[in-house]
Amino acid sequence: MKKIETITIYGLGALGMLFGSRLQKAYGEDRVKFVMDSERYARHKNDRYTINDEPFAFSMQDIAEVKAPADLVIVAVKGPALPAVVPMIQPSVGKDTVIISLMNGISSEDMLAERYDRRQILDCISIGMDAMRDGTDLHYTKMGKIQIGSRNGDQKEQVEAVATALREADVPYEVMEDIRTAMWHKYLINVGVNQSCTAYETDYGHITSPGPIRDEMKEAMREVIRVAAAEGVTLSEKDIDEAIALEKTLKPEGYPSMRQDAIAGRTTEVDLFAGTVIALGKKHGIPTPVNEKYRRMILCD
Repeated sequence: MKKIETITIYGLGALGMLFGSRLQKAYGEDRVKFVMDSERYARHKNDRYTINDEPFAFSMQDIAEVKAPADLVIVAVKGPALPAVVPMIQPSVGKDTVIISLMNGISSEDMLAERYDRRQILDCISIGMDAMRDGTDLHYTKMGKIQIGSRNGDQKEQVEAVATALREADVPYEVMEDIRTAMWHKYLINVGVNQSCTAYETDYGHITSPGPIRDEMKEAMREVIRVAAAEGVTLSEKDIDEAIALEKTLKPEGYPSMRQDAIAGRTTEVDLFAGTVIALGKKHGIPTPVNEKYRRMILCD
């Protein structure tokens, strides 16, 4: 596969800003474009952004102006936006385009594969960041990293091309031999950490400190372990311990994107997290009471 020269990013939230800014800084605004629909482009093209209080000008493009496919397409939207974005990225996708999704959850690659060749789609997760977006301002102390891999081990050229692009842009990354388990591990973190912070309107410091909130969060993660096993993925208490240890490295007063969405009045990813656990629980006859509680609390049912 040829070297990645052009990159198109869909989504200018915390992750899009975090990783996209570093890619654009490395490769230039002519090679890295943030593409959006015409209405959104008209609304945001004159916005002024900052990253850790430093001005940053994102190179935006109206989807109507996309004339050629990109070498790499990065999907960095939230779960509720994915159904609309899947067809929208079509002008950026050619037969040799590689697609990665930075989204939370375990299903975005499968949703993309309903429209695009699965061999063009690498499994991918982002982990370990504490990025917090407030309007057009992004603050972070931990950039985290992108993890990529091939679920069936048959996309070595695509993996190497993306790894090279990330490495040359100084974007932290890791190639995972078992990307499916890594994705479920991140999903376990999201189900526990994102939802407990949102349900109880609290931060990383509180949900990782001993007490009833942490105990309940661990039970929510155990529900993920059980449904994962039924789906053929092995997780354990070690994954829970590692998740809590990771969150303790983040700014204690910080909180995840799900709570940021709730505070801003945006649609949350609760159906991507609790909703999926509950559905898998019903599929396999596994009780999921904590995730059912989280869903009720977050939706205010």
